[in-house]
Amino acid sequence: MINGKKVLFSGMQATGNLTLGNYLGALRNWVTLSEEYECFYSVVDMHSITVRQDPAELRKRARKLLMIYMAAGLDPEKNCIYYQSHVSGHAELAWILNCFTYMGELSRMTQFKDKSAKHADNINAGLFTYPVLMAADILLYQTDVVPVGVDQKQHLELTRDLAERFNAIYGDVFAVPEPYIAKVGAKIMSLQDPSKKMSKSDENPNGSIYLMDDPDTVARKCKRAVTDSEGVILYRDEQPGVKNLLDIYCACTGRTPQEAVAEFDGQGYGVLKTAVTESVNAILSPLQTRVSELEKEKAYVDSCIKNNAEKAQYFANKTLRKVQKKVGFPERPR
Repeated sequence: MINGKKVLFSGMQATGNLTLGNYLGALRNWVTLSEEYECFYSVVDMHSITVRQDPAELRKRARKLLMIYMAAGLDPEKNCIYYQSHVSGHAELAWILNCFTYMGELSRMTQFKDKSAKHADNINAGLFTYPVLMAADILLYQTDVVPVGVDQKQHLELTRDLAERFNAIYGDVFAVPEPYIAKVGAKIMSLQDPSKKMSKSDENPNGSIYLMDDPDTVARKCKRAVTDSEGVILYRDEQPGVKNLLDIYCACTGRTPQEAVAEFDGQGYGVLKTAVTESVNAILSPLQTRVSELEKEKAYVDSCIKNNAEKAQYFANKTLRKVQKKVGFPERPR
């Protein structure tokens, strides 16, 4: 608890371009959650280097992502928005937790298997121990709640296991975090393959709408979205492409699937795609405008980065000193 509120932690990698799915499934919910919780929102750039990155591009993307956080409505005065690499406690706690994590636990991680298959020429130790760094991210701030997608539940379970294992040995050191799974807009699928989640790493750029896509690009991608030959707009699993378009429309407009189906009753897919285009652009336009403004406000953004890094380091140190003492490290001079 901080300031009488439960603590929430989440973060995104500074690789690729954020998609509409990232915004509707996570980022927009963060803004709502920031009223209820004491929130730490990290640009997890340390996680990014498990795959080789261009250094200049990584720095550029990290700053852009941080500005997107702010443009989406996260107030840097109320939320701790910071770069993971600016807080040394993430790496320090990760090493300690590595010594309490079993090889078998890491070997079972599906993300390690997936990324190893994609990057067979660079299966590094960081890729293997990635979930331990993620656990350190969370436990460092005595996090109570973590917004997670279905694909991250396995990592959070490991985090809980590590917290409970450490606590069983050394006493009540870590808060054991609970998952928070959003009910609405939690899973937006690819426009080209609705059996797969919309992803910033999709090899087909037409499958994802990116947050910085201009209105014409959004219109083109929506127009090319996969539907079917049935020609009727219903919200059902048998029509995954149409269902996905309705999910996007509902997430952008606040309508229920039933309301959307009634609205498009008797209409063709072209009408639906046009409506989806308009609803998406209505969401993205103000976000893009604010990002452009922040790009010109360098001194303000720099001050937010500095102040929030100091805040994150302060709370990280509180946990880290406790952990270091428990495992027997010599006390550091003040």
